[in-house]
Amino acid sequence: MQKRFAAALMPNYGLPQVALTRGEGCRVWDADGREYLDLFAGIAVSSLGHAHPALTAAVTRQVSALAHTSNLFMHEPGIALAERTLALLGTGEGPADARVFFANSGAEANEAAIKLVRRYHGQRDQGRRDQGQRDQGQHRAVMVATENGFHGRTMGALALTGKASIREPFGPFGIDVRFVPYGDADALRAAAGPGCAAVFVEPCQGEAGVIPPPPGYLRAAREACDDSGALLVIDEIQSGIGRTGHWFAHQAEGVTPDVLTLAKGLGGGLPIGACVGFGEFGSVLGKGDHGSTFGANPVSCAAALAVLETIEADGLLAAATAVGQQLSDGIAAVSHPLLAGVRGQGLWLAAILTEDAAADAEAAARRAGFLVNAVQPDAIRLAPPLIITAAQASAFLTALPHILDDAAAAREAS
Repeated sequence: MQKRFAAALMPNYGLPQVALTRGEGCRVWDADGREYLDLFAGIAVSSLGHAHPALTAAVTRQVSALAHTSNLFMHEPGIALAERTLALLGTGEGPADARVFFANSGAEANEAAIKLVRRYHGQRDQGRRDQGQRDQGQHRAVMVATENGFHGRTMGALALTGKASIREPFGPFGIDVRFVPYGDADALRAAAGPGCAAVFVEPCQGEAGVIPPPPGYLRAAREACDDSGALLVIDEIQSGIGRTGHWFAHQAEGVTPDVLTLAKGLGGGLPIGACVGFGEFGSVLGKGDHGSTFGANPVSCAAALAVLETIEADGLLAAATAVGQQLSDGIAAVSHPLLAGVRGQGLWLAAILTEDAAADAEAAARRAGFLVNAVQPDAIRLAPPLIITAAQASAFLTALPHILDDAAAAREAS
């Protein structure tokens, strides 16, 4: 399979070392028959693990009835999913005052958010011109994003991604972006001045190594946008749908964004993304302003509904909190020269290493029967399915010292 892969596919992913053939729950098997405990869930996507009965049944029912409609027709799964999403974003008094646009991925959700921001400020500029107002320097062309942030690899989303090594080879982008250090509220406030159209921020930086901000950072971002008239766009593509033990990470901070982007865990393995506009921002994009042939695909929407229903019915938010704390405490308790500590929340953690040995640790974990992710040279990301059990977490914690020993030995040998 590796030979065929190398001969037929573009080399942008390198050559994967494992070919997975099937999964069940939190376990997967490769083409050579080896079994692994999946502690990565396809980059925090497979919320219900693999071959979950609720997901399988929902997808089977829907694909048997109607697999695709395009955006020219409406269907029950898409409407129901939008309603359910707004209910989860609401309060005890009712669903959120918001509207949803469904796409196929996180990058597409962020592209929709960029267009929404541009359209909103363009409409305001036009409104001032229609009223005969002179140009008061109100035009907003600048986006603010954070250093080492990640928002996707399409051209608009990549322009906001604060990792120079993956952004700079593909410029220019046609978007003026100011990057500020993540977690620095003063720098964010200074950048989000009169010319700022929007601030794009993650509640915790996932691809940077699961890096949480200081307490109050999202609140400071909200206040800075309120003061300047910029939109606050919170990217919960990786943190949303129960990953931190809350439906959405921003809810724990008591902050409401103007625009929210979602993907990954929403579909449980089926491709879907969402851009949610709150209040007046839910109606900015008018007929013809945006669209997607495959967006709100009925099969993906049915899968997402099954994910949300199962998380609620099975109490997986509480489970994510409990098992996540077990993993965090267990990692912190390991004394090893290669391990510096742990950070993150819920089932979204990073084991921090004392040196750039993450690739060796990932390989050592794989040899021991665990799939983890070397998200940064010195950080191993854990984002297992929300259904992971305490016993499965314990198995990993028991194996962790040996994994670190194996990684250290491999590093010395190289």
